[in-house]
Amino acid sequence: MPEKRKSQISASRKLMLKSLMVARAQEELEQEFEEKEDQKAKYLDERSPPVQIGGSSSDELQRLCEELHAKIDAVDDERYDIEAKVSHNTREIKDLNIKVLDLRGKFKRPGLRRVRVSADAILRSLLGSKHKVSLDLRANLKSVKKEDTEKEKTAEVSDWRKNVEAMSGMEGRKKMFDGAKGQTQ
Repeated sequence: MPEKRKSQISASRKLMLKSLMVARAQEELEQEFEEKEDQKAKYLDERSPPVQIGGSSSDELQRLCEELHAKIDAVDDERYDIEAKVSHNTREIKDLNIKVLDLRGKFKRPGLRRVRVSADAILRSLLGSKHKVSLDLRANLKSVKKEDTEKEKTAEVSDWRKNVEAMSGMEGRKKMFDGAKGQTQ
């Protein structure tokens, strides 16, 4: 059995290193956030230069408003198109993920073989090897003589045939009618 090697760095040193790593990561996150803000400001300056309104007539202001509205409409159209593409792509990604999961789940089932297990083996597996229970299922069965069953079958068959012959025709129907009448009275 291999022995665990002791770490050569003390716990206080590990804690100090972790805190330095966290501080460094926090600095990088702040720097990344500032870079994104700068990029956003540059983009907005390029796309929308500052508007000079001083000393403009109402016609010029109306034209300027119409231009701004046209630009807003164009940006809205672009935004809508991008959102539609994104939603289409996410739907497609979900569908592909479902297909992948379906393909992973399908496998060829092996042919199963019939295995004969005795009642003793089943009990041993259920109760454990400590309990030795012998179960003879046939010992508890009632013994029946074959000769008796054959006689009963032939008697039933002959009785049945006699009943059918006796009840056939009008006489049998009359007997059935009389029998039903006698039971109700």
